[in-house]
Order: sequence, then structure tokens, then C-alpha cells
Amino acid sequence: MDAMQECLQSMNACAMAAAMCAGSDMMHGAEMAKCCALCSNMVEMAQATMHMMMRPAGMDMDVMKAMMTACMTMGKACAAECRMHADMDEMCRYCAMACDDMVMKCEALMASMTV
Repeated sequence: MDAMQECLQSMNACAMAAAMCAGSDMMHGAEMAKCCALCSNMVEMAQATMHMMMRPAGMDMDVMKAMMTACMTMGKACAAECRMHADMDEMCRYCAMACDDMVMKCEALMASMTV
């Protein structure tokens, strides 16, 4: 349960950081469109994964692992894009760090999951 709690908290922090980054990206115009889109998708992915995790009675392990894998993939893509702009925008730097932490926490949780 500790690993799940840490993962949920990290996903929530990631979703908030990505939302803040997407908002900041909008102020920079078209040059940040890809970053804004990836961050917006990260918000949705993290929130959907959190909602699934908070319904343990209906959890299917294979579906949960697939969802977490998709969330980690999105997190890696978002972090990579944000790192490219980290020197230009503090929100990008923060988002990349939050995405990296979320991926790490998801990997730890998945390693502890049993069928």
C-alpha cells in the first residue's frame, strides 16, 4: 500500500505540474505547441490512471499494468520534451522532474505487483 500511495501522490504532482506547464506554454505561442500538447495529454493520462487505481474492487491486473505502462510512456515523452525547454521556462523544468519521479514511482509499484 505504501508503494501505491507514493505512486498516486507522484501522479497527482505530475498532473499538476503538467497542467501548469501547459498553461505556461500557451504564453510562449506556437513554438511551444508540442510541449503544450504533450503536457495536456500527460494531465489526462495521469488523472485517468489515478482514477483506475482508486477503484481497487474493480481492478484487473493486466489492464492496470497496461494503463500504468501507457502512463509511464507518456511521462517519458513529456519529460523529454520539457527538458528541451527547461532553460527557457521554469515550469518545463519542474514538469520534467515531476514526470521523471512519476515514472520511477510507477516502476516501483509495478515491480511490487503480483498476479
